[in-house]
Amino acid sequence: MNPVTFDILRTPEEGGAIRVVKGALLVPDGPIIPYIEGDGIGPEVVLAAQKVVDSAVDAAYGGKRRIVWFKMKAGKEAREDYGKLLPEDVFKAIEHYVVALKGPLTTPIGEGYRSLNVTLRQRLDLYANVRPIFWIPGVPSPLKEPWKVDLTIFREATEDVYAGIEWSHDSQETRKIMNFLSDEFGIRVREGSGLGLKPISEFASKRLVRKALSYAFERGRKSVTLMHKGNIMKFTEGAFMQWGYEVAATEFSDEVVTEREVQEELDGKVPEGKVVLKDRLADNLFQQLLTRTDEYDVIATTNLNGDYISDAAAGLVGGLGVAPGANIGDYNALFEPIHGSAPKYEGLNKVNPTAEILAGAMLLEYIGWDEAANLIRGGVKKAVKAKEVTYDLARRIDGAHTVGTREFSHKVIENLEA
Repeated sequence: MNPVTFDILRTPEEGGAIRVVKGALLVPDGPIIPYIEGDGIGPEVVLAAQKVVDSAVDAAYGGKRRIVWFKMKAGKEAREDYGKLLPEDVFKAIEHYVVALKGPLTTPIGEGYRSLNVTLRQRLDLYANVRPIFWIPGVPSPLKEPWKVDLTIFREATEDVYAGIEWSHDSQETRKIMNFLSDEFGIRVREGSGLGLKPISEFASKRLVRKALSYAFERGRKSVTLMHKGNIMKFTEGAFMQWGYEVAATEFSDEVVTEREVQEELDGKVPEGKVVLKDRLADNLFQQLLTRTDEYDVIATTNLNGDYISDAAAGLVGGLGVAPGANIGDYNALFEPIHGSAPKYEGLNKVNPTAEILAGAMLLEYIGWDEAANLIRGGVKKAVKAKEVTYDLARRIDGAHTVGTREFSHKVIENLEA
């Protein structure tokens, strides 16, 4: 692998880079993992996650493996030090070292700069936003049977609303587009409207569904559901569904059976070892996650649908504070919590670091260190079971003992077992 040259970052003197060899990750015993602390509560939750990850790796491998952390700066910290929100070195480091951990970055609402999270995903082509949603016993849930929630959402992360193609209601561009639509197609748009484009391509749709199907096979999942609004938006959302079925038919014909085939040709019985591919309208899937929760295993969907369903599903298992996520491309991957930067809690040692800790577990699993990842999940479960939790959970758990961000991470570490 060619050495990487940074403008403002210093290459770590220890450790080695993860490499991609013949389509697989080759991970040294001391991989260099870049990380971004982020804004607001980011530094606190990232530090908590790093300590848990380091302890789990040590417990799982007896000191034979370790993470070499490589700090990068982005967001407020980068602007203060370098005058840039996202220095070019950040992209170089993630591309070179393949895998990274990130805390939340602040995105202004309705004004200011574009989302740094979106910029990272698009510049690095991290097209699959992957969010596992599962219940941790003891975490308050609005469901009577929260243990039935165990699903993973694959959300396309480069197109749809994330393309960011829009024009203000009072702009010259909007006037030109409205005139063009009227003159060329007879389409009249109400005066005073802002306009936006919703691109959904065959290429991006198929690679997202391909990754979701591959994940289902590798993890022994039972089904993949294509979530869409194709009854209304037939050539974007509907096309996403059609392209998903095409991928299954042309690339996974030996591993996939459609729900229709199960019902009409197989007497309702799924052949052993097969993954069922089905589709649901977005609004229907929202209510079915509540009423028929355990029928959904892996969900593949477009960007905006995925944003909504991810947060809604997280609410079923305790909220964003316990929900990790990942942004994954062909090989590069960036792991993070779903929640935002919560600046009003910055520096208070108060917020829940579980989502960031579990993002660290996802990172370990991605590089093949499953033993350490499993230790982390077990440690989190034991801490929650003991009712040693942060304020957001403690206020909803009878008899809970409220602990801070640092203290919760210490509880998780205490519960790690080799």
